[in-house]
Amino acid sequence: MNRYYKTNQPYLSPFSSYPPIMIKTYSTPSNLFGYHPSNLSRLTSGKALRAGTLWKSYAPYYNPIFTRNGDGSFPRFRMPNQGMLPETAYKKVRDEVAQDGNVHLNLATFVTTWMEPSADRLYAESVNKNLIDKDAYPRTAAIEERCVRILADLWHSPSPHNTMGASTTGSSEACMLGGLALKRRWQNARKRQGKPIDRPNIVFSSAVQVVWKKFANYWDVEPRFVNINRERPYMDPEGVLASVDENTIGVVPTLGVTYTGLYEPVAEISKALDELQSRTGLDIPIHVDAASGGFIAPFLRPDLVWDFQLPRVKSINASGHKYGLVYPGIGWIIWREAEDLPEDLIFRVSYLGGNMPTFALSFSRPSAQVLLQYYNFLRLGKDGYYKVQKASQSVAQFLSKAIHDMEPFELFTDGSDLPVFSWRLKEGYTSNWNLYDLSRRLRSFGWQVPAYPLPPDMENVTVMRVVIRNGFSMNLAHLFLMNLIQAVSFLNSLDRPIPHDPKRDISFHH
Repeated sequence: MNRYYKTNQPYLSPFSSYPPIMIKTYSTPSNLFGYHPSNLSRLTSGKALRAGTLWKSYAPYYNPIFTRNGDGSFPRFRMPNQGMLPETAYKKVRDEVAQDGNVHLNLATFVTTWMEPSADRLYAESVNKNLIDKDAYPRTAAIEERCVRILADLWHSPSPHNTMGASTTGSSEACMLGGLALKRRWQNARKRQGKPIDRPNIVFSSAVQVVWKKFANYWDVEPRFVNINRERPYMDPEGVLASVDENTIGVVPTLGVTYTGLYEPVAEISKALDELQSRTGLDIPIHVDAASGGFIAPFLRPDLVWDFQLPRVKSINASGHKYGLVYPGIGWIIWREAEDLPEDLIFRVSYLGGNMPTFALSFSRPSAQVLLQYYNFLRLGKDGYYKVQKASQSVAQFLSKAIHDMEPFELFTDGSDLPVFSWRLKEGYTSNWNLYDLSRRLRSFGWQVPAYPLPPDMENVTVMRVVIRNGFSMNLAHLFLMNLIQAVSFLNSLDRPIPHDPKRDISFHH
């Protein structure tokens, strides 16, 4: 170990005007940060050093305006042997992501991309707390529990103060937990009846979010799809009844279909299953995937019956980071009553300092998003959530009407459910371009608008979809509309078809 000298001002710069500081010595391996301080004059402990003095000896290594240590090339797929200055590392990462899309022009994602400065401050102050460590952070744990009770009450649980629920990393994890509870309840009931448990199935729409296909694959459950059609572009009761049997662990309607933004008719499906039970004795529960609609319907459609008001609805998931208005990384799962979550899915851990129950799939994660969710509950209240969601819906309906009035397009959904709308190109309008071409053309203006085929039995229909989120103003809507008109005018000016590679005709939808 060589003995070197370091100031107690960690971010001393050659342009600082700090008062004289004291020097102290410490031991460190040479070349720790990739530079060689051997040219530094030996300073005795306690000697004063003014700003800029230390940097003179670094002249061969640094020019703070033009270059700095580590500015050269570095390996991309292995860890470099030597480190670099924090500002250099920051710049390298920041430069690389500079080509990413503008989050404010991303009309593909449902995920929140803006929160106000007070929320940003709370995020920065709480991101280092581990949410699972409830013994160390008891007030944070209490706030998470409070959020569960607030949502249980919002979704009309008969016992909001006693039921079970949890925050998750997003709706995908919440769906997995809801599906596991359905499967375990079905297995336990079959065991009590002495019946086999080796062939479970689950029923949902062909337009279901991909997480449910993952659930069926990961947990060995047969997926049964109710295909949508032009007249009923969602799962209908007739299709459900044709798909269920004694091995059905549950039916999963979606409150806000990802493809179109439509609500599936939860109350109608529940009524059909009630009638099935009265005829056959089959008691098939419902889990509502309310990833988006769970934070929309209670405020914009309070008269809509879709939640725990229906006794057959046993669990609901929602994304806090979608229309819950929180940055990415938060979802919620709530059960109607405590007994709807099987006890054998709950684990109790004691090695973090307390005996704590846990039934999430993830373990350690930041507390920030949970605190931001509670911040929104306090900051907005029911009236505030209504105003925010209504503003988004107004923008969606303004744009959907404008697109409906444009000659090339036929509106598919208009934003009456979620603030989401979709449209298709009219049959026979043109053979020179398609919606994938329009999507790419809009990308040249910075807009990210996905085009994609609908699921079976409508895979021959391609639609474009726009998601309106909090922060997307009417001013931005007018700008988008102007760019859309410009893009269509350019495409209409073509005198021959655009060559197509089917591999390029792919857009992501979230």
